[in-house]
Amino acid sequence: MKKTVLITGASRGIGKETARLFAINGYNVAINYNKSEDEAIALLKELETYGYPVIAVKADVSKNAEVVKMVKKVEQLFGKIDVLVNNAGVGNIKLFTDMTEKETDDMINTNVKGVFNVTRAVVPSMISRQDGKIINISSIWGIVGASCEVIYSATKAAVIGFTKALAKELGPSQIQVNCVAPGVIDTDMNKDLDEETREGLKEMTPLGVMGEAKDIAQTVLFLASEQAKFFTGQVISPNGGIIT
Repeated sequence: MKKTVLITGASRGIGKETARLFAINGYNVAINYNKSEDEAIALLKELETYGYPVIAVKADVSKNAEVVKMVKKVEQLFGKIDVLVNNAGVGNIKLFTDMTEKETDDMINTNVKGVFNVTRAVVPSMISRQDGKIINISSIWGIVGASCEVIYSATKAAVIGFTKALAKELGPSQIQVNCVAPGVIDTDMNKDLDEETREGLKEMTPLGVMGEAKDIAQTVLFLASEQAKFFTGQVISPNGGIIT
């Protein structure tokens, strides 16, 4: 029986590459999106062209009612969710003192509350089956912090703390909870960086390049695989050596 993965924020960047990779590797794929409907539908059609079983589901992960509805729809179509990838997130490069209350709330609601909402909706079924894998996407800035990304760093640090605590709570139910903390990745989130900043980030990275979304997707696929059956509560950071 095919396994099913639900990937939040899967219409672009890391989420998009992760959806592609899981589809190629035989999973039923649920693509969650909120505002990027055109991109989500394009990805859906692309994967359907190759005959992969896939669904695109709209939901704002910060709104619990929408999340519950999304999870029910995925379970109705595919039967169960074996792997949850909490990838949806937003960023904002700005001085801490310039961040508005709305910008702060939006970031916390998506990056932290969104992870809580989707996980809470998926976990009961996993517990009843005594099986499941939850993979949360954090950031290197959640480990070491970043100037001008204070709120973002704080939300990604929260995801790491959530991962470690939930892994201990769900371990007896044979549910694995792990975290991927990417380094500087060449995605839409970094598309507005000027060339000088991009070159500076490359120089900070010992390998001398920005990572690609598919690098992170490969790490997520590994954590979802049987090869990672003894991993839980771990933070894996593909970052080109920028932190060690």
